[in-house]
Amino acid sequence: MIRTSRSFAVLLAVAVAGAAQAQVQVPNRPATRDPAPRPGQSVSAPNDGVAGEDARIRQIVAGVSAQRIEADIRRMAAFGTRHTMSDTLSQTRGIGASRRWLYAEFQRISRECGGCLEVRYIGEVIPANPQGRIRVPTNVVNVVAIQRGQTDPNRHVLITGHYDSRVNDVMDATSDAPGANDDASGVAAALEAARVLSRHRFDATIVYGALSGEEQGLLGGEILARYAKANGWRIAGVLNNDIIGNTRGQTGASGNTTARVFAPGIAPDAPAAELRRYLYSGGELDTPTRQLARYVDRVADRYVNDLDVQMIYRLDRFGRGGDQTPFFLAGYPAVRITETYEDYTRQHQNVRVENGIRYGDTPDMVDYPYVAKMTSLNAASLASLAWAPAAPDSVTVAGGVSPNTVLRWKAVNAPDLAGYRVYWRLPTEPTWTRSRWVGNVTEATLENVIIDNFFFGVVAVDREGHESIAVYPVPGR
Repeated sequence: MIRTSRSFAVLLAVAVAGAAQAQVQVPNRPATRDPAPRPGQSVSAPNDGVAGEDARIRQIVAGVSAQRIEADIRRMAAFGTRHTMSDTLSQTRGIGASRRWLYAEFQRISRECGGCLEVRYIGEVIPANPQGRIRVPTNVVNVVAIQRGQTDPNRHVLITGHYDSRVNDVMDATSDAPGANDDASGVAAALEAARVLSRHRFDATIVYGALSGEEQGLLGGEILARYAKANGWRIAGVLNNDIIGNTRGQTGASGNTTARVFAPGIAPDAPAAELRRYLYSGGELDTPTRQLARYVDRVADRYVNDLDVQMIYRLDRFGRGGDQTPFFLAGYPAVRITETYEDYTRQHQNVRVENGIRYGDTPDMVDYPYVAKMTSLNAASLASLAWAPAAPDSVTVAGGVSPNTVLRWKAVNAPDLAGYRVYWRLPTEPTWTRSRWVGNVTEATLENVIIDNFFFGVVAVDREGHESIAVYPVPGR
């Protein structure tokens, strides 16, 4: 992680009122015959009002291996240093050897799935800046594997981690910087997610990214975000994993049953009209990135045992940054997934013992079963997102001076679409607590649900019960 001076204003909506018993009215539609479900379906159809589970995602979670993750982290630490400006020619040490190994690993995974991954380098030469963290022109290279979707390939979901490392002096490119937790752990999660998810085929495209240049200014994230924009990727979500392997904090607190998901709200360059809408009608707690965090939280509750997600309405930890930031600033939903308990003697430190305290980010200090649990959270979230339909578009809400709330949206074009679900919650509740299955319609009326007392969202649902990210409605008529 780099230190950053960016700050973001967060506008908080505060409105609490009583709840009413809800009923739903939806327009009549002709009955249609649903095709047979896909192999692996183990849940009831969504139109019975029950959001179900997919047995395949259970299998994906069970397939994550702490032993493979440990081997990957130890291998990356063995390159000595992975500083962005370290040796690129050695076969055993430095950033060059590390990225070639990562490329070969993704290629090996691709061979095992019959060539299902497109493995490539995506990089740019960053010019020298005497006052910055790149003092000589440097080729910053991301290693990326792309698993193309079958029915909606231009919709992308990403998992990222950064493979560069550092010590106390951010410009020191020669000292040992094992970077086991920061951030070989995040890269190992991307590798392991590729291993378990490449055994399946998905509707949307999954991108596995090992990014470079993070410690020198979030450069790899900026490069990949620019690449995505230039190639017209529709990004449904970015899961950036940075420091996901420590379970004992510097204060002595410890635990392996929680994960933090940092989710920013309003972008700093939001247009005046958008800011005005937030101020008058709310929604700063329901931006696409915060809906993504809510989605990850729900996946954890459903598929990952003994892991509770703590949603934090902020871009990152104070004074720190991560590769989710460039994606967020580019307009994409992007969260940072990280451990709950941090030990700063193991981050950005030269390996040493000083005053009886051991410093350094070494492999023996990583909790590998915990990294596996965090990887399972990522893999389950990616699978759920990639199997789900695209989110509804142009969602509006109306019902001012009325006992009822009316939601409208544009139909989603997906071959396995079953219909839509409407969610709502009290303003003081962080996650969705009420919902109704409304069928394959584009309008729903919630009777006796007063628009002023709740926040609302609409999701698209396929015939296996996979749900899109919720879309917060804008005021309509």
